[in-house]
Amino acid sequence: MDNIKHYTIETDICVIGAGHAGCEAALASARLGFRTVLFTMNTESIAMMPCNPHIGGSSKGHLVREIDALGGEMGKNIDKTFIQSKMLNRSKGPAVHSLRTQADKAEYSREMRKVLERQDNLEIRQAEVTDILTEDGKVCGVKVHTGTIYTCRAAIICTGTYLNARCLVGESITETGPSGMQRSTYLKDSLNRIGIELRRFKTGTPARMDGRSIDYSKMTPQYGDERVIPFSYSTDPETVQIEQVPCYLTYTNEETHSIIRENIDRSPIYAGIIEGTGPRYCPSIEDKVIKFSEKNRHQVFIEPEGRYTNEVYVDGMSSSMPDDVQQRMYRTVPGLENCRIVKNAYAIEYDCIDANILKQSLETKAVEGLFCAGQFNGSSGYEEAAAQGLIAGINAAMKLQGKEPLVLKRSEAYIGVLIDDLVSRNNREPYRMMTSRAEYRLLLRQDNADLRLRKYGYQVGLISEEEYRHVCYKEEMTAKEILRLKNIKVGAAAETQKYLESIGTASLKTGTTLAELLCRPEVTYDLLSGIDPDRPELDKEITEQVEINIKYEGYIERQKKQVEQFNKLENRRIPDDIDYDKVLSLRLEARQKLKELRPSSIGQASRMSGVTPADVAVLLIYLEKGR
Repeated sequence: MDNIKHYTIETDICVIGAGHAGCEAALASARLGFRTVLFTMNTESIAMMPCNPHIGGSSKGHLVREIDALGGEMGKNIDKTFIQSKMLNRSKGPAVHSLRTQADKAEYSREMRKVLERQDNLEIRQAEVTDILTEDGKVCGVKVHTGTIYTCRAAIICTGTYLNARCLVGESITETGPSGMQRSTYLKDSLNRIGIELRRFKTGTPARMDGRSIDYSKMTPQYGDERVIPFSYSTDPETVQIEQVPCYLTYTNEETHSIIRENIDRSPIYAGIIEGTGPRYCPSIEDKVIKFSEKNRHQVFIEPEGRYTNEVYVDGMSSSMPDDVQQRMYRTVPGLENCRIVKNAYAIEYDCIDANILKQSLETKAVEGLFCAGQFNGSSGYEEAAAQGLIAGINAAMKLQGKEPLVLKRSEAYIGVLIDDLVSRNNREPYRMMTSRAEYRLLLRQDNADLRLRKYGYQVGLISEEEYRHVCYKEEMTAKEILRLKNIKVGAAAETQKYLESIGTASLKTGTTLAELLCRPEVTYDLLSGIDPDRPELDKEITEQVEINIKYEGYIERQKKQVEQFNKLENRRIPDDIDYDKVLSLRLEARQKLKELRPSSIGQASRMSGVTPADVAVLLIYLEKGR
């Protein structure tokens, strides 16, 4: 390759990989005015969904809402291409309500490609990037397999599960990326040369089946919501009220588990063939049977891959067993007795980084102008990838503009939790977002993502003036209505008592306010209309905020006070040039970790493994003396 005459093309930002991270990164940088080239191994794989056919879900739906609030594309795209939608956890509090949609995979990819192709400043290039070019510790370009060099001032690596990938089905190993796509091979050596070490992770996917061979009468149908709520704040809710496609629920059984146990030595996971570490929270069916041997059945969801295909996804039965074992075990599941496999389940191994080498902006510490996002950072999931891609794209643009990067705090967004966990903690397996990871989840609800994050999208330039004014209006009207309800007194008149009893709540013993009535679990904002004749006409999104803020006011105020304490540590910056060897009384392990990861704040240091509260106290005292 070194003998090839190099042809040079100038651009501003190069994005390597066109999965969910790459698409968001490229759109963000192009929309912010920078000439961007998006490289993909195959244009047919743009925004491809090689695993599950859904967007959102518990905590992941929060990420999609936040991506949209900042000006990203995922929410808009799934609103155009979903086939079923459901708000999860409705029986629980608003902190864990989360939207989940079934996607038409082909349509999702096709629509995202349309958006990319129509975007100004953005060029799509089918080519394998083989080298990251640097000069004086800074990115200066990338080279593709044909020898062409694209000079740039920033680059974003979003290789997903393609880098040095191989797929495994039993003893069969194929050097390929997901869904039989060509893998990336040369970039690994280039990354090693510039000091970026790689590690090996693994994930897997279940079989795809011909839906015509399935007996759905033996399964329980799973329907979407009657009234669909869109993901994107810019989507007209009336446009998403469509005919939905059902999913189906069935279960494995002891016969299924017996076949797996009898053939466990033929699984590459248990035979020692697989080198990479797999995701703990999305285990294969082999792992479920072995590690949860007390369970006599596991859920299996049959999910359509799209509106115009017979292919279905067998969610819950990810595997890397050989062909014959897969056929036998799947056919023990009720409804799958005569199933025909279209695509085998498989495990896939790939190269990624330990995200501890990144700053909170997702820029590498070793190479200036080089950013990383998505599964390349050791995460899992489309939503986690898209969130990182958006932040990396924004921060690459901010760097070229000479501005401070956008870094979201853990108290501001699930995206902040995601990135902080990746860059601050030792993640020894693919990272998956969960609501339990967010300490302030009552503040970080999916319903208020726009109120939390629109201002940042507006500041960086991805949110329009009109969109920003709308969220300011929403915030203002919510506050006004809460104040009004707190100031309106309600007496114990006979007419009032009769109405309260009619709506299923206790009568009054003394006077109260409308706000205090709304605190009752069985009372909603709409039900107050019978004793609130002067209520203003407000949009549903405003009344929803009013109701949540009044009902959970005590809990919300408590978390806000916790955030104030948290921010004291987050705002206490650690100088870049600090010499940890001069911080006496630091334990050796803490000193080694701090020197290796170079946290930017006391808050980040406190969350690092190997750093105790006592070490944090020592560090604080040292910084105070330095002042």
